Amino acid sequence: MGEWQDGSWSSYDQQQWNQGQAEGFQQFDYGGYNSNQNSFSQDSSATVGYTQEAAYTGSMFIPEPLQPEPTFNKGHGAGASAFDGEPPLLEELGIHPDHILQKTLTVLNPWRSTDPAAAGDSDLAGPLCFCLAFGSFLMLSGKLHFNYIYGIGLLGCLCIYALLNLMAVSGVAICTVVSILGYCLIPIVGLAGLSVLISLTGVFGTILTIMAVLWCTASSSKLFVTALEMRDQQVLVAYPCGLLYSVFALITMF
Repeated sequence: MGEWQDGSWSSYDQQQWNQGQAEGFQQFDYGGYNSNQNSFSQDSSATVGYTQEAAYTGSMFIPEPLQPEPTFNKGHGAGASAFDGEPPLLEELGIHPDHILQKTLTVLNPWRSTDPAAAGDSDLAGPLCFCLAFGSFLMLSGKLHFNYIYGIGLLGCLCIYALLNLMAVSGVAICTVVSILGYCLIPIVGLAGLSVLISLTGVFGTILTIMAVLWCTASSSKLFVTALEMRDQQVLVAYPCGLLYSVFALITMF
C-alpha cells in the first residue's frame, strides 16, 4: 500500500508536470538581450550622425526676404472676394439715390420733366425723413404733433390710393402713393422751418402758406399723372392732394 502510493503518485505527478509544461508554458531565450542592446546603440549612433550632418548651417539672426503675395483680379481667381460681385447695400434695400434726387428736384421745380420710372418709384426713405423733419420743426416751435402727422397722413394716403385706383386704368400701389405724397411735403417742411423763426398768423404767413400748399399740390399731381400715365386728369388728381396738404398747412400755422 505504501509502495503504491509512493511510486504511482510520484510517476503521475511527473507526467502531469511534463504535459502542462509542453502545453501551457513557453520557454524564453534571454540570451539575445545583449544583441538587441547592441543593435539599439548602433541605431542611435546612426541617428546622431544623421542629425549632425543635417544641422542648420545658415545665419540664425538674419531673416529670409519676404516673398511677394500673389495678386488676383477682382472677380477672377481663388483669391477674389465673395463680395466683389455683390450689388451696393442701398440697391439691396430698394433705395435708389438717383431716383431720390430726381423726385426731389421735380418737387422743387414743378415744371421740370421727370422720368416715369423715377416718378413711380416706391421709395419710402425720403418720405420718412421729410415727415420726421416736419414733426421736428413743429416741435421746435412748441407744437408736438407727431400723432396728427402720422394719423392724417395715413388716412389721406388711403383715400387718395382708393381714388387713384378708380381713375387709373393700370392701378397704383400703396407704396407709390405714400412715396409721392411724402416727397411733395418738402414745401410744407420748409414752411414749418420758417415757423420756428417767424409767426405765420399774419398776412405774410398766410401768403406763404397758400404758396406752399399750391406748390405741394402741383408737384404731387404732376408726379401722379406722370407715373400712372393719366392724360388730362391732373386737375382731378390735384383737388384731393390740395385738401390733404391744406390740413398740414393749418397744423403748421396754428
